[in-house]
Amino acid sequence: MCAFSVTLLGVGLVTTIFVTIVGFIIGLIAAVGWFRSVFPTPVHTFYPLAEADRRPAPIKVSPRKINHLTYGESSHRTRIPVEVHRYSSGILGGLAGGAVMAVLAMAYGLVVQHSIWYPINLMAAAGVPSLATADLATLRAFSAAGLTVAVLSHLTFSILVGLLYTVLLPMLPPHLEWLFGGVITPLIWTALIYPTFNIINPALAARVDWGWFVVCQVSFGLVGGYVVFKSQKVETMQSWPLGQRMGLHAMPQQDQEK
Repeated sequence: MCAFSVTLLGVGLVTTIFVTIVGFIIGLIAAVGWFRSVFPTPVHTFYPLAEADRRPAPIKVSPRKINHLTYGESSHRTRIPVEVHRYSSGILGGLAGGAVMAVLAMAYGLVVQHSIWYPINLMAAAGVPSLATADLATLRAFSAAGLTVAVLSHLTFSILVGLLYTVLLPMLPPHLEWLFGGVITPLIWTALIYPTFNIINPALAARVDWGWFVVCQVSFGLVGGYVVFKSQKVETMQSWPLGQRMGLHAMPQQDQEK
């Protein structure tokens, strides 16, 4: 009835006031019945006493006791992950992976295009309009604007992905973190950004070498994931007492008695 009244109230907004009134009345009746179900009044029901032979046998109470687990003890009612990596390790991992990725990208530019500025200018083409329509000779030449945009964007994305690893790695299978974090995850995000390259960076989409691109992505995942994986984990606050989580400090019992 409550759901039907809400439906009538919604219909009344686009029809007439009478539908709204009917919906309100039905909702009021439903609310009274709902509240009476939630807060019932005590009622006594009398049953005749059964004969002795028809009465159930007394329940035998076991003398053994059960030790109840407290919250957070032995992973009782804890949320996964119990331990996480520090955010600082994600920043370091992102910078390390980004450095290896940049070295491989410049090595590709030097070997294939005979210029280390070629991959840098391609990456900066999304933020520098002149590089988006530049010819091959311009892309091979040094560009101060291209270098600035490429460095800033590369650092930003590397740090963000490194921070993502601090959240992602503790959720992965413990013995396969290197595989999921270093190989599978880079392949997944490469597949996700592949259809958007024509919108984000048309110049890069037209000239990218996907073989080298995948190698650079996987190298970032392996190096960045390794740095994060080897960093020290810290436990989450979910098993801490409420006062400790709130940052409250209490005096020892001896000081309170004094």
